[in-house]
Amino acid sequence: MARPTRELIDALRKTAQRLAEGANYKWSHFGQCNCGHLAQTVTQLSAKELQEAAFKRAGDWKEQALEYCPTSGFPVDYVLMRLFELGLAPEDIGHLERLTDDHVLRSLGVESLLYTRREHVIAYLRTWADWLQERLNNASDSPEDRDQELPLAAE
Repeated sequence: MARPTRELIDALRKTAQRLAEGANYKWSHFGQCNCGHLAQTVTQLSAKELQEAAFKRAGDWKEQALEYCPTSGFPVDYVLMRLFELGLAPEDIGHLERLTDDHVLRSLGVESLLYTRREHVIAYLRTWADWLQERLNNASDSPEDRDQELPLAAE
């Protein structure tokens, strides 16, 4: 499960906003799909660069995340490392690609979304960011956390 960080919440919101403003979206394109758009936000790589990085090793985003190795030398592992530094876990990658995280779906009040529909992706990203923000706020409100600084992901 994703660790709530300010950087992750910001990246989810920026990605949703880019999609809402009409960024090219194509679920079957590694760089223009749900995870591809978040990766663009985080790494500043283009959709084409992400597509090329991904095809150096077999698998979709979920499979790539499960095969992640920080010392592999595969370009896609750099991308995944940046996503994990934000606070994502490997299973979050698969959930984002198929819009299946139960917490997000419950927060939206739905049982499922169509993962290939731009408006569903936007709603999922925004709701996920709100849910993580709530968790972050609750953590900073608890007595044992008040005197501790919240961790920020590396930039």
